[in-house]
Amino acid sequence: MQNRSASDIVQSTEKLLEDLKEVVRDGEELLRASVNELGEQGEAAREKLAAALEVAKETQRRLQERAIAGAKAADKYIRRNPYQTIGIAFGAGLLIGLIALRRK
Repeated sequence: MQNRSASDIVQSTEKLLEDLKEVVRDGEELLRASVNELGEQGEAAREKLAAALEVAKETQRRLQERAIAGAKAADKYIRRNPYQTIGIAFGAGLLIGLIALRRK
C-alpha cells in the first residue's frame, strides 16, 4: 500500500469532488436537453440517469463532509499540540533532505 501525505489526500479528494460536480452538471444538462426527444426506452434511461445523478450528488456531499471533518480534526490537533507538530514537521523535513542528498 502506498503511503500518501495529507496534502495528496486533500488534493485527490478535491479533484474527485470537482469531477463529481462536473458529472452532475453534464448529466443535468443532458436531462434538460433530452426531455422532449425521448421515447419509452429513452424515458427509462432518463430515469436511471436521474437516479445515478442523485447518488453522485449524495456521494459528493458525503465526501465533502468527510474532507471538512478531516481538515477540522487536523487543525484541532495542530492547535492542541503545536510543539509536537513542529517536531514532526522538522523530522519529516530532515528525513526528506537526507534522502534528497543521498540521491545526488
